[in-house]
Amino acid sequence: MKIVIFDVEPWECETFEALGEDHEIVFEEANLDAEKAEEHSDAEIISAFIYSDLSVDVLETFKDLKFIATRSTGFDHIDMDHCRENDIAVSNVPTYGTNTVAEHAFALLLAISHRIVEAADRTRRGDFSQEGLQGFDLRGRTIGVVGTGDIGAHAARIARGFEMNVLAFDVEPREDVARDFGFEYVGMDELLSRSDVVSLHVPGNEKTKHMIDRTAFDKMKDGAILINTARGSVVEMRALLEALASGKLAAAGLDVLPEEPAVREEAELLRRYFKREHDLDTLLADHILLRMRNVVITPHSGFNTREAVQRILDTTRENIEGFLKGDPPNLVG
Repeated sequence: MKIVIFDVEPWECETFEALGEDHEIVFEEANLDAEKAEEHSDAEIISAFIYSDLSVDVLETFKDLKFIATRSTGFDHIDMDHCRENDIAVSNVPTYGTNTVAEHAFALLLAISHRIVEAADRTRRGDFSQEGLQGFDLRGRTIGVVGTGDIGAHAARIARGFEMNVLAFDVEPREDVARDFGFEYVGMDELLSRSDVVSLHVPGNEKTKHMIDRTAFDKMKDGAILINTARGSVVEMRALLEALASGKLAAAGLDVLPEEPAVREEAELLRRYFKREHDLDTLLADHILLRMRNVVITPHSGFNTREAVQRILDTTRENIEGFLKGDPPNLVG
């Protein structure tokens, strides 16, 4: 079979090279887009990351595509309807970032609570004054963890290490995990009203789209903090801007934005995959957030440690090997 690995760095290729003993394997440093799809239209297996274009227009170009191995947990960037209709199997990487993304959530929270970005910027300019840099302790504060899969549960565990009170919400509570890690399940409204910090750890899908909207912000404490390392679509951007501007939210730490591929695209001088339409209102909101002093934004890099990326690569290779043997693991959709 022809296997094409898109959006791959040179050092990552070694993990997949063994597949080339019995199959044709091609490595592409570029993301998958319409042009690259034409170039590799005979591919039977493809692997890509979240910034590749896996829309129906691109997927239709592959005439013999049988399997997609996304190098991510989420698969909302893939047109799953097209895959189902054309018998294209899809596997993901379900658990690579359990500790990694949870740690990043707390990196964002600590950057806010200790005003790290402002302090570092100031001292780089040779200004060692502490005026306006007073932060706050995490100890004794209440964090609400929305979504207690592996990442959310680990975030709760970290929070207990900081001696925070931990509330949690999940449509499928894991009471055994709650007992082991020392947190309490409550309803969503109660979590919002009692939490000093709300941290999001849910998948991006139609059920979670805009689950944090104006109504949700109205239920939150005045001066609360929002942390989102999940998916940008979970938060309604206009409502977030209003909450930050009004003081309802004191700050936000975001590793994801709804239109982050477009923002990233502009920052990278309009590379070729930026050819589809975007929600301009949301894109504008994203740009405004980038410039707000009480918002810390990272470029969807919560997963990006050497250890986590290697776990992604190893699992992706195992997914492809399983498909080639007729028993692909981690199937989704």
